Amino acid sequence: MTPSLPPGPFVYTPPLKGELPVIFADDHILVLDKPSGLLTVPGNHPDRADCLESRSREVFPTARIVHRLDMDTSGVIVLGLTIPAHADLGRQFEKRQTMKRYIARVWGEMPKAAGRVEQPIITDWPNRPRQMIDHARGRPAITDWRVLGIEGGHSRVELVPLTGRSHQLRVHMAHLEHPVLGDNFYAHAAARAASARLCLHAQSLGLRHPVTGEEMAFESAVPF
Repeated sequence: MTPSLPPGPFVYTPPLKGELPVIFADDHILVLDKPSGLLTVPGNHPDRADCLESRSREVFPTARIVHRLDMDTSGVIVLGLTIPAHADLGRQFEKRQTMKRYIARVWGEMPKAAGRVEQPIITDWPNRPRQMIDHARGRPAITDWRVLGIEGGHSRVELVPLTGRSHQLRVHMAHLEHPVLGDNFYAHAAARAASARLCLHAQSLGLRHPVTGEEMAFESAVPF
């Protein structure tokens, strides 16, 4: 397995503010199209206060994050606008009742058309927020993948996480020796340099409306 490189010093340069990227909103939920490079929630330093949640509250003061996307991951994310809606959405994620679909560009040509990764993940505490595979102490983590096409010697893949571990998709693809292009945590030098951004996008999210019970699905166009 080609070793990944340690990330460089963290410099937070969030994308410029513009119109809030609303996909859907009603009195109970808010669905946004998160840009790459923006934290989902505030960081632990004052210069990392700008985030998706704080920007959302400028327009929707009661918005609260239900789940997270990595800073460099883009795509569909849902927030609760009331306490009951937030709690119901949280239970749906906890019980794996949501449907999440990601699109990624990964290093090289995948050897098969589809597959499943079952590798347990735990935080690499001396190097956090990095995660690592650990069969003795890791929590179960499962990802289904499917090749959508080959582009310039690299693979465009659909990724469906069946569990929700931190950095799960990035760790699992690196484990297969096909790291996500532009990944500054788990990719080797060539894969990291192959894209100016992390080529990982939350393309669709399916959930049940917390008040009406309606099954809903939201999508975002892949930006790479």
